[in-house]
Amino acid sequence: MLVVALTGGIASGKSTVAKRLVEHGAVLVDADKVAREVVEPGTAGLAAIAERFGSGVIDADGRLNRPALGAIIFSDEQSRLDLNAITHPAVWRRATELFAAAEATNPDAVVIYDVPLLVEASGDRPLNFDRVVVVHADRDERMRRLVDVRGLSTREAASRIDAQAGDAERLAVADVVIDANGTLAQTLEQVDALWAELSSGR
Repeated sequence: MLVVALTGGIASGKSTVAKRLVEHGAVLVDADKVAREVVEPGTAGLAAIAERFGSGVIDADGRLNRPALGAIIFSDEQSRLDLNAITHPAVWRRATELFAAAEATNPDAVVIYDVPLLVEASGDRPLNFDRVVVVHADRDERMRRLVDVRGLSTREAASRIDAQAGDAERLAVADVVIDANGTLAQTLEQVDALWAELSSGR
């Protein structure tokens, strides 16, 4: 089994790359989906969040009230760090279970761990992946996509980009960089070449 971490800033084209790799036969583990799973009602993650942030972040049906929690963590850096200390280890534990399940099903699987916050979530933990793939698009291009395609204001787009790790931090951990500044066809050509390399190395 190969486990490949796939990351990239918002609007970089990472989802397009992940979709193409799945079409080739990769197994996808989506960190965002896992992050929602580990704070479902009844989980230790949700209990820890309620203990730290109070009952106001739990809605009437016992689920996480994301807007209420967001209002706290985006206005206070320590609160954001405290939340990350709860959720990031839980996400990683669950992700490793999913990696193991994929390997049990197919020992030759190529697992793509789609993890937008790879740099932010890793902390001091070493990046123990067979490859780290960074999908990169310049800030101006990502701004354009967020404004023109997703309908954000310039201010909203800038704040979302600035809330993530910088390009230099992501590129510093990359084994492979997919340049997504060009056309879709140019991006997919690079992904296909990556798949050829990954699948031949199993």
